[in-house]
Order: sequence, then structure tokens, then C-alpha cells
Amino acid sequence: MIGIIGLICAIAVLVIGAYKGLGALPLTILASLVAIVTNVMPLWDSFAVHYMKGYTSAYMSYFLLFASSALYAKLMDESGCATTIGYKFIDWFGKKNIMLVTILIVSVLTYGGVSLFVVVYAVAPIMFLLFKEANLPRHLTMACLIVGSATYTMTTLPGSPQLTNVVPTEYLGTTMTAAPILSILCAIGIFSLCLAYCTWAQKKAVARGEVWTYPDNIDPTLFEVKDRSLLPISWKAFTPIVVLLLIIIVGGKFVSNSNMLATSAMLVGALLTFLLNYSKFKGKDWTEVLTNGLGGGISGIGGLAAVLAFGTVVQSSAAFTNIVNWVLGLNMHPYVRGIFATSVFSGITGSSSGGLRLMYQSLGDTFINSGVNLDVLHRLTAIAAGGLDTLPHSPGLFLMFSVLGLNHKNSYRHVFACSVCIPVIVCVVATVACIVLGV
Repeated sequence: MIGIIGLICAIAVLVIGAYKGLGALPLTILASLVAIVTNVMPLWDSFAVHYMKGYTSAYMSYFLLFASSALYAKLMDESGCATTIGYKFIDWFGKKNIMLVTILIVSVLTYGGVSLFVVVYAVAPIMFLLFKEANLPRHLTMACLIVGSATYTMTTLPGSPQLTNVVPTEYLGTTMTAAPILSILCAIGIFSLCLAYCTWAQKKAVARGEVWTYPDNIDPTLFEVKDRSLLPISWKAFTPIVVLLLIIIVGGKFVSNSNMLATSAMLVGALLTFLLNYSKFKGKDWTEVLTNGLGGGISGIGGLAAVLAFGTVVQSSAAFTNIVNWVLGLNMHPYVRGIFATSVFSGITGSSSGGLRLMYQSLGDTFINSGVNLDVLHRLTAIAAGGLDTLPHSPGLFLMFSVLGLNHKNSYRHVFACSVCIPVIVCVVATVACIVLGV
């Protein structure tokens, strides 16, 4: 009992520290220390062995995926393709629908292969430009960013190259297009509810008289596009994304290693972006492009690595073993057990992919032997992972808030509504429907 209370206190440290502005690395070290002491674990071995095993495992498993995604995002930004996509959506939907336009831009990029950990670098300049034109407060950018990156494109849409959709394939032998009909229906539900919330939040902000402001220490001229004719034409901007998705969807039928497939697709997308927009890269400092592009993958994976490190420490504790045994002992339908365990582990780690990995490492064989529909299980657990993963200690939030010049106090309410409450509601409804219909 003391150990379990210790794990709860460790999570409390993560949440409180997040609101105080601490980064993922110091937070997870402090939280791990609390878990270690309360579970009477060896101090040195817990950090030197378990913590570091979890930390390095993130780089060993996903470094190439994050690095290729970051490079792809950098080339999309430097070429102007991301900005072209932004203006094209404005042409289609109008300035009055900036919230919808911004969500769609982020969605296209993340569904098109840009990691949710690094997409903020590509879309921040676009969001600043769009929200300035609409004169909407900056905290609303977080609502659009979280909806477009950490909800339906991350967990629900079939073929998504995001890590949350990749992890189940490694344990269940499924593909990234698992349960496509269920996926599309859930995606529609999540998108509709999130858009309704964003529309309501915009009206409330406008009614309060809130207006656009740039982050401190930001040069506004960096986010101004004076001549749209200098941007790439639309087909050159969209082609790399379309090709990338086709590689993932078609390649999934022939390539079983989803991590390799997603990485390869993003490298092809990056190459196409460069070749189709070669003239835009003339005179560019390639040292800066490659260094910052690939370096974005390192910064993006760092937070995930720290969270997985904390998760590995937790997994090594006696309290965690008791929690797993408790979950295994629950008389639940396999779907319910899957989403419940995933939610618990994702909430503990603050990471959807980290929670999924811990859950499948503990319960994967049990599910495979249960005879349950693995494609449906894949989809339901992916959606469940996208709920409690974005509690205040989620590492991705620190990165997003930092780039947008925001913090938990002025923006987390949007995250909680769109990336916690709505995915949980949709997941519960979908699970009940699958069980009732015998899917």
C-alpha cells in the first residue's frame, strides 16, 4: 500500500512540477526518486539500470523515426510548403474559420508524417500569421495544435504514422490501418466534438475582448509573409504528404515493420520536398538546415525518453507488479481490460506511446491468447492511450508551450477538454458499441 501511495505521490510530483515550469528530465528524476524511496528500491541500480534502460530504449527504438520526422518538418518549413498549405486552407474555408483552418493544417502535417513532438516547429509560424490576421488570442493556438496533433490523427485515423499507432503493431502483429471502419467513425466523433469546443472557446475569448499578442522576445517580422507569389505552388506542397501516406497505406500490406515503414516514408517525403522545391533551397545554409532539422528529433525524443525512463522505474517497483496483477485479476472483457490498463499506464507515464508499450509488455501475450479481435483491440487501446496521456506532466506539452510562449496556467484547459475528456468519451462509447455488437 505504501508503494502504491508512493506511485500516486510520484505522479503528483510530475503534475505539480509541470505547473511550476520544470522540464521533463528533472521532473522524471524527482518523481522516480519518490517512487524508488517509497517502494524501498536500490537507489543506484534504480537510476543507473532501470531509469537509463528506459531512457536509452526510446533512442534505440525511435530515434530514426523522430530524426526523419524532424528533418521532414524542417524542409517543409524552409521550403515554404507548410505556409502554402496554410494559405490554401484559408482560401478554401475563409478567415472567419481560422480555428478550423489551423486544426486542418496541423492535421494534414501530422497525418502526413510529421511527429507531434516536432510539428509545433513547423506550424508555429503559420499559426502566428493566421491568428494575427484574425486577431485571436494566442492561447487558442494550443487548442488547435493539440486537436490536430494529439487526438484523431495520432490515435484514430487508419494509416497514421504516429508512434501511438505504431506501437500496437509491434506487439499484436497488426497493421497501421487496423479496424478502418471503427477508426473512421471514432475519428469523426473526436473531430466533431473538438471542433465544437474550439468554436465555443473562440466565442468566449472574443466576448472577453481578448486579442492577439506575440510571445515575449519574438521578432514579429519573422512571421510575416509579404509576397505569397514567392511560396511554392499548391501541388508541390501537398505532393510529398500524399506520397508519404500512400507509402504507409500500400506498404503496410507488404512490410511488417511499421517503424521502418514510417521512417522510410518520411525520408521519401523529405526528399520529394527538396526535389520539388529545389529553387527554394538555393542559398540556404545547409549546415543550419541539417543541424536544426535532425536536432529537432533529438529534442523531441528527449521528453519521451525521460517519461519512458520514469515508466521503467515504475515498472520495476513492487507496487507496479501489484497493479498489473490487480488488472489481470479483474473479471473484464478483454477490450475493457485493454483500454483500462492503457489509460492507467498512460496516465502514470504521461505518454500515449509509453503507456502502450508498458501495457503490451505486461499484457500483450494475454490478449493474443484470448482470441479477441486484435485489430479492434489495436484501435481501442490506441484511442485510450490518447486520453490520460496528456495530463499536466505529459512531456509533449512542455515542448509545445515553450515554442508557443504559453504555459499550463493559461492554456492547459484547452488540452484537458480536447485531449483528455473527448478521447475518453469516444473511447468508452466505441468500446461499449464493439462489445454489444460482438465485433
